[in-house]
Amino acid sequence: MGACGVVLAAAAAHLSDASRLAAASSMLLFHAPAVLAIVAIAERAIVPARIVLVAATGFVIAASLFAGDLALRQYAGHGLFPMAAPSGGTLLIVSWLVLAVAAMWPRRG
Repeated sequence: MGACGVVLAAAAAHLSDASRLAAASSMLLFHAPAVLAIVAIAERAIVPARIVLVAATGFVIAASLFAGDLALRQYAGHGLFPMAAPSGGTLLIVSWLVLAVAAMWPRRG
């Protein structure tokens, strides 16, 4: 995710009218470190691992959907499928909410 975000940022900087690529890059670059942090938190049993790993999986799928749809629109002139980017965005929101619930969930001692 991080590498693809950097590639899309470079493409956005060098191509004219590539605002979609900048948005796709941002989505990937914001969520790549979030996924790493979630995995580290789950590994240290700070929060319930199953719940936060659901959020991390959601981040990966959703950011890929969102960014993939925008990149395909930029390069091919069409999206992945109808409502792909909004579906990815909605899944990102849900994943953040799942992460928030996990943070409030009592840990087993």
